[in-house]
Amino acid sequence: MTSFRKRIRASIENKNLQKALDANTQRRVEGSVAAFASLPDHQDRRQRAHRIRENVIANLDEVAAKFLAKVEANGFIVHPAKDSAEAVKIALEIIETQTQRTQRNTKGEGRKEKPWPSSRLGGSKLIAKSKSMVTEEIELNEALESAGHRVVETDLGEYIVQLRNEKPSHIITPAVHLRRQEVAQLFHDELGIPYTEDIPTLTEAARQTLREVFLSADVGVSGVNFGIAESGSLCIVTNEGNGRMVTTLPSTHIAVMGMERLLPTMDDLALMLSLLPRSATTQKISVYTQFIQRPLDGQERHLIFLDNGRSNLRKSPINDSLMCIRCGACLNACPIFREIGGHAYASVYPGPIGSVISAGLFGPEHAPLAQACTVCGACKEACPVDIDLPKMLLRVRAGQFPSPSGTRARKGRGARGEGGAGIPLVVKLGLNTYRRIALHPRLFGVVQKWIGRLASTTKSASTGFLPFPAWTGWGYSKDFPRPAKTPFRERINHHTTGMPRKDIPKNSMEKKKQIGTDDTLTLIPQSTIDFLASRFSMELKELSGEIVSVSAKELPKKLIAYLQERGVTRVQTDAASVGYFQNQEFAHQMGADPNIEVGITAAVAAVAETGSLLITGENRNQLCASLLPEIHIAILQARDIHKSLEEVLALPEIRNAPAASLISGPSRTADIEMTLTIGVHGPRELIVFLVDG
Repeated sequence: MTSFRKRIRASIENKNLQKALDANTQRRVEGSVAAFASLPDHQDRRQRAHRIRENVIANLDEVAAKFLAKVEANGFIVHPAKDSAEAVKIALEIIETQTQRTQRNTKGEGRKEKPWPSSRLGGSKLIAKSKSMVTEEIELNEALESAGHRVVETDLGEYIVQLRNEKPSHIITPAVHLRRQEVAQLFHDELGIPYTEDIPTLTEAARQTLREVFLSADVGVSGVNFGIAESGSLCIVTNEGNGRMVTTLPSTHIAVMGMERLLPTMDDLALMLSLLPRSATTQKISVYTQFIQRPLDGQERHLIFLDNGRSNLRKSPINDSLMCIRCGACLNACPIFREIGGHAYASVYPGPIGSVISAGLFGPEHAPLAQACTVCGACKEACPVDIDLPKMLLRVRAGQFPSPSGTRARKGRGARGEGGAGIPLVVKLGLNTYRRIALHPRLFGVVQKWIGRLASTTKSASTGFLPFPAWTGWGYSKDFPRPAKTPFRERINHHTTGMPRKDIPKNSMEKKKQIGTDDTLTLIPQSTIDFLASRFSMELKELSGEIVSVSAKELPKKLIAYLQERGVTRVQTDAASVGYFQNQEFAHQMGADPNIEVGITAAVAAVAETGSLLITGENRNQLCASLLPEIHIAILQARDIHKSLEEVLALPEIRNAPAASLISGPSRTADIEMTLTIGVHGPRELIVFLVDG
């Protein structure tokens, strides 16, 4: 029995895993249906996204050159890395040459050290990491820890699996294989909290522990969801707020990015953002969508631009795999993944997309993963950019994948046309025989007829299945259908003989292709300030946000009264909102302080269809006002609400600010048993004072 088969069997026999996977599947399916119901032109968007990503991969050298030039002009320090070893070396050099971190005014006083797993203690630098599959790919954590540094994953799911010394089992929800009882015992053992299975309590324990890491970290490490060539912007999408923390608070930020994660324009990004969250987490939009243009004052930003075998993939028959936007939808749809989970694949990237790219990125020993595929097509249907994963899985089976960086594929495993890795010899011989016969239609017809007649003379001819010897594996968990005595081609020829041929009009398919958003009925009334304000309010409330409608004249008075009713005595403001506290006897400051309960900011704009606010920041203090406090109050002028994400992403404020964020509700997570919990690393509450007039 192969190691892959052993892992499959172990996964199927693991009752806790099966219950966890079943719960994940049910909630994902229900959530996905609801999320895409609000996108009537979903299929048209998929095709547009496919064309954009296809064009990027086809012109990757040109798009990458433009992007890197813009990023460098924006003040990033760019580090191209040809493979994982070079990427790790670059990261170590950045960290080891970083100057001693200066005391920031965001650091609290009198904090006690929280308990940490013994394997994480010590180290000369503290590195806070946001969720990043590409850093898993290059094994960055292991390298940094070996060098004596202390690395802490800050995504809740990643933090859980790090405490267990495991790898993520899903590219979006790393701890999907665990049940709450296992997390409860883990936190009791490692964090020293009383045993509880209450998920909000478990989340709060992680929040308190990781808050110390955010405030003390020397270096923040993040991935990148998309790089925008026209502006050199980095887009990072998260729900918990940890992505904003690790890119804002530390004095050094290292972004690690696969070279294929590029888009030409902000318009293209708007399209992808309408698909990615719906496919990944069944949301219209993630809570935090960051746009990073430049370093903040006193901050260094580095970009490690990684190849690591992607150039080889691009030149191979499975080059379409580079179009992937890492949403995880194919994993959730795959009947195999839903039964065995991610760890059975023993690859950084599990599921259908992992079965396609793992052999090319990590070595031919991963080629057998493609043999698990049933070629049902569910992954292609679920993919938001319409990647033909079944076709590429068949190509991997045929050995049509490249050698990974720095290695050579073994003969018969990685050479083009010499596939069948993981298939028993007798099955491989049978398939090769079938292939040779099928290449000759007349011979195929003769053999098909002969086999059908022969099968009809065997024992148990009435069962509809062929009895095979036990050693073949057929007859226990699967049955081999009995070939028909009269092949289909003979039956269809008999029934269609003499029938007139009905030609299909040449332009019929062209007409179908022209059907798109122009043919879709527009249900949204004419965009007016009142309508947009109403739509925005409805969407924000669905995201657990609160709306307070006020006039411009009564805003200062109502704002102070609201704070006093909540028992708030001190707030942090940004430059645009500080004026509301002039001549008011209320303690306020512009400097960041993690002990302040409320942060108040002015929103630059808002998106009606998603309930999102656009917040920009010229410096760390301004950004922290919407990030560190428990409660975030945003002041939004109704006239600044726009209908769509495309309109807001076209605003110059995004490009002009060092950093900007779309905020869609309070921070949240569903990393424990897919149970939604409000309030993780970012604010627990979002209150919008909507100013009319």
